[in-house]
Amino acid sequence: MNKTAVVLFQLGGPDSISAIEPFLYNLFQDPDIFKIPIGQKFFAKIISKRRAPKVAEEYELIGGKSPINEWTEIQRRLLEKELRKEIDDIDVITAMRYWHPLTNIAAEKIEEGNYDKVVLLPLYPHNSISTVGSSFNEWKRVYKGDTSKLIYIYDFYNNEKYIKALNERIDETLERFPEEIRNDVQLVFSAHGTPISMVKSGDPYSKQIQATVDLVMKMRNNSHEHHLCYQSKVGPVKWLEPATDKMIEELAHNGKKHLLIVPISFVSDHVETLFELDIEYREDAEKNNIENYIVMKGLNDSPTFISALKEITINALKN
Repeated sequence: MNKTAVVLFQLGGPDSISAIEPFLYNLFQDPDIFKIPIGQKFFAKIISKRRAPKVAEEYELIGGKSPINEWTEIQRRLLEKELRKEIDDIDVITAMRYWHPLTNIAAEKIEEGNYDKVVLLPLYPHNSISTVGSSFNEWKRVYKGDTSKLIYIYDFYNNEKYIKALNERIDETLERFPEEIRNDVQLVFSAHGTPISMVKSGDPYSKQIQATVDLVMKMRNNSHEHHLCYQSKVGPVKWLEPATDKMIEELAHNGKKHLLIVPISFVSDHVETLFELDIEYREDAEKNNIENYIVMKGLNDSPTFISALKEITINALKN
């Protein structure tokens, strides 16, 4: 009897205000995101201590913790339930990159579980060295078991059920706009940005984001005007543009007053959707006299999204 495991990789987030500084420390010492040739741990300690108070203010406004941990656990549980309808002996295990349960704990569970096949499934639809690459590199550092059992999934940005799940959420959100202006709503796809240097070095993320937006709009027969922009810029280097806050200003300047913000590179709500998009950029929208500014909720527990993850897993096991 074959015994199978699926490892779900996700960012993780602080589960309390006191967890923010150690969470940031784990993030800043990641060599795949911050390349500091000497003394990375030392700098990570200084930077995390300095940034923690400001970040804490953001988390206070969204309930004092990140909901990404709870949403990932819900996604894990729902996916496991769906997979067990098709595969008798299968477990789904979470591996968080920067907070608990950390990757090394998941790796230990896999080593002890004596699995025949292990599917490594990042909850990042788009492949980037800063997300999928970082998670897989950490896995390779901590996993001591048989690597021939491992099946790597690098992306699912063009999976039809994933695209459908996004469109269902868009349609639900459109219902929240006054009926008479629904056709005038601008779909503003906001993705997490990356430095331009990563794009130039061949990182596939930005092209995959564009492909997802194209597929979403194709599925909905280009129902509305749409725009793609990028959020979460950090540091002085050049990042992907246009920036989301600048896009909001530009649309307002062009007389577009009704915006539906679609978080495109995230599969669950967390600080970048709940604070950055829904609180911080809402202030920009209000300053620019945007009349309707509504942020789509994350895929979270969407049955269609869970169905997409199930399909991706089963297809990977067949190959």
